[in-house]
Amino acid sequence: MTTNHESRSPSGRPSTGPSGAPDPSRITLRSPAELADALPYMLGFHPTDSLVMVAVHGEGGRFGGRLRVGIPTAHTEWEDTARQVAECLVRGSERRGDKPDGIVVFLCQDPRGAESGQRVMTRLRPLAQRLRVACGALDVPVLEALCLSGGRYWSYTCAESGCCPAEGTPLAAPGTSVMAAAATFAGLQVRGSLKEIEGRLMPTRGGAWAVEQEDALGRAAAALVPKILDGATREQVGAQTITLAKTLMRRLALAALAEGGRRADDRD
Repeated sequence: MTTNHESRSPSGRPSTGPSGAPDPSRITLRSPAELADALPYMLGFHPTDSLVMVAVHGEGGRFGGRLRVGIPTAHTEWEDTARQVAECLVRGSERRGDKPDGIVVFLCQDPRGAESGQRVMTRLRPLAQRLRVACGALDVPVLEALCLSGGRYWSYTCAESGCCPAEGTPLAAPGTSVMAAAATFAGLQVRGSLKEIEGRLMPTRGGAWAVEQEDALGRAAAALVPKILDGATREQVGAQTITLAKTLMRRLALAALAEGGRRADDRD
């Protein structure tokens, strides 16, 4: 399968462009291990507690649209979730004019407490099956379904006896794959895990700074809510909000770059 673009290299290495030089924008993924390694680069972060689906197009397996949702904790929600995410990805691709020829599914969840990665894989197997059925009902097969847990991966689609070890297969060390090399060359970064990103976006708790923010939000809400409920001024509020958002985007675009992670967030 090739990521994002058109070509496929039988060697499993970066494809070459017209000049014969390596083309870092075209990468062939030939195994579940390489698929698992590529996932953070496709999303820009390491997904945690996530159900990820990626559309695949054409004979060469070009990656298209992708979708990520949290894994429902209640098993009773799995069937509806599987149906909804399958329809969302397939119908969304159709609206863009290209129905997927297949889908790759990733179930990413780390062990909790004394639970093992193998136990996570077994517990999530019914969800993987529901996703396969939901995609099949839309005439789009699941080409591969992987569980990523505890630094290992398992394939739900492998039917060969003795092919996949029961304890799972270790994931490649970070930064050692062809995909990692191509991403580095292209300047792409994996910005930590989803949990780390969510932690950086959590509101400040406690202290004078937090009190000031809460007071400002309260005053803004008291002023805006009546205007939003009044149909005559709702469009004015919308226009003002868009203007403010564009101003903020320009300020962020012109600001000098800071180091990544929390320091950059604090500066913003």
